[in-house]
This record gives sequence, structure tokens and C-alpha cells, in this order.
Amino acid sequence: MSFLDNLFKDPFRQEGEPRRAEEFEGRDVIVSPDTRRAGRVPPGQTRTRKWPVLDAHGTPRVDLETWQFEAGGLVERPLKCSLDEFLQLPAVKVYADFHCVTRWSRLDNLWGGVSTRTIAEMVGVRAEARFVLVEGHDYGWTTNLPVEYFLAEDSLFAWSNDGQPIPPEHGGPVRLVVPQLYAWKSAKWVKGVQFLSEDRAGFWEEGGYHMRGNPWAGGDGERFRWQGDV
Repeated sequence: MSFLDNLFKDPFRQEGEPRRAEEFEGRDVIVSPDTRRAGRVPPGQTRTRKWPVLDAHGTPRVDLETWQFEAGGLVERPLKCSLDEFLQLPAVKVYADFHCVTRWSRLDNLWGGVSTRTIAEMVGVRAEARFVLVEGHDYGWTTNLPVEYFLAEDSLFAWSNDGQPIPPEHGGPVRLVVPQLYAWKSAKWVKGVQFLSEDRAGFWEEGGYHMRGNPWAGGDGERFRWQGDV
């Protein structure tokens, strides 16, 4: 590497080989399937070791004493629970990569929280539910995604990252994490989820972002709605 390369090198760029998914086998950790890819960085993305802070309205003030999670829509048993009750649900750990539509990827995350499948089992999702709409505490912010991605084995409502509580600027106390889609689908400051029969555009989707947001689809990922038919 030349002097100029060193001078202008991004100090936060993540280099070297990421950890291998096989390291987590037999350790009671769910391994995201995308971590088994030969190339872990999707098209158009750059690895970073920092965790950039991005949001639409700034970090909201979330009162932990009154925090409540709700799940409803096309379900048999609508759910409401406090933060204490939520934190008592069966916990899982997920090893996954994290890809932002703004073209950075943070590999080797170890998330802790409750599986989205656990929530689905608790509420009894009806067969006609094909999509979900997730709402955050940040001033009515929402995002939509297909139910099959929401219920993927590696999707969870996370309260920790790499063994530490998720800080407010990154969506704590609880955020959604859907590793197989771009990170804007992993709603911060989760307030609730609605199961729907038809797709309903969320905040960024109404502004032109893709309705699905798969970072591995097409030549440059599903970033915007004009790139495809969804």
C-alpha cells in the first residue's frame, strides 16, 4: 500500500476475513444463512467496523416504565406486554450480517432477543396474513415486509448486540432485526407489529424505497421501487 493509500485510508473500513459461520455451530446460536455465502458483502456495499447512526426523525425519548409492545391485525390472540414481560420471553442468539441501503455492511453481529416466530406463535397468526407492518416509537414511523422474511429463523426482536444492550441511538431498548433484508426494514424503537393480508407501504417505502429490500437481488440490490415490480 502506498503512502497516499495509507493517508486517505478509511479508518473505519472493515478488512480481513470475517468469522466463519461454522464457529457458532453447536453453541446454541442461530446462524443466518447469508453468513454462509462465499462472498458476504452484497453488490454495491462496503464493509465497516463502526455502526453508523441513521434515522428519519432523530432518537425518540422512550419511557421504559410505560413501554409497551403490541401485536395485532390478522391474529387469533392480540398481544400487549410491558418491557419487563417482553424481556422474560424465551431468548435466542443470532449470528448475522447487517446491510444498510446507504451502502455499508457490518459483518459478524451477534444479536440477542426474542424470535419473531415466538411472537407469531403467541398471537396465532391467521393463514391469510401475508405481510407485516412494523411501527416504531419515532413519531409514527413504519416499515413493511413480507411475512416470510419477518418469520425467517434468523429474524428477531433484539435487545442486545455483541453482548451489550442496544443503545437508544441504535433502536434500544428493543428493535427488529431482519438480516436477510436491508437494515431499514429492521425497525428501531419497536412499538408493535400488525399482520396484514395486503402489502402497505411504510415511511421510506412511500418515499420510493423498495417494498421488499433484498440486498442480494438484482445487480445492485433492491434499493428503490423503480428497480423492480414490487
